[in-house]
Amino acid sequence: MKLTINRKRMGMAVLLGAGLLMGGCKSAPELTATQAQALIQAKYDQSPAVPASIVVYDLGMRQGVTAKYWDRAKAYPNNFWADFKLTPEGKKAVALPGGGDMIQWRPESAEDKNYSLAMSTVAPSHLKARDVGDPQDGVDGAKTAVYTESYKLDGVPDALQQMAHDPGNQLGAKRTAGFVLDGRAWKLESIN
Repeated sequence: MKLTINRKRMGMAVLLGAGLLMGGCKSAPELTATQAQALIQAKYDQSPAVPASIVVYDLGMRQGVTAKYWDRAKAYPNNFWADFKLTPEGKKAVALPGGGDMIQWRPESAEDKNYSLAMSTVAPSHLKARDVGDPQDGVDGAKTAVYTESYKLDGVPDALQQMAHDPGNQLGAKRTAGFVLDGRAWKLESIN
């Protein structure tokens, strides 16, 4: 009789232990694309704003003249080289890579529409996360999500925003964000 009671107690202890063990093993919380985007955007919003880099082609040069960001200071005898001086309005809108206020426009020919010049906005912009894909399982329980990083052009004059959206400009880039569990919550670990 004692043997039967001990076996019942032992069986109950095993079942209780197994139940506690199984109850304590909860799976990781789900990480959705919306949650991943919120974590990435929170990081961008906490980071300092940076100037947006834009590339100006022939169309952009004409738009800059129309917007009165620069004026032609000198024309060369070949009729396709020119120097353009930033106006006071242009100095408020763009910064040239080498500093200064003179754009040296030197295409290879009058038909060269591929010649370009990089410049940056004076108004700093925050980055924006968009088009976040569904997070994928990674190594050791981590997750990754691919998304597009782009500039918010808030505070950038309309004419410069139009130039930034001209063909040839790349205001967005594909990035991969890495996430890890921090306790029971997901945390952004890296952006590559």
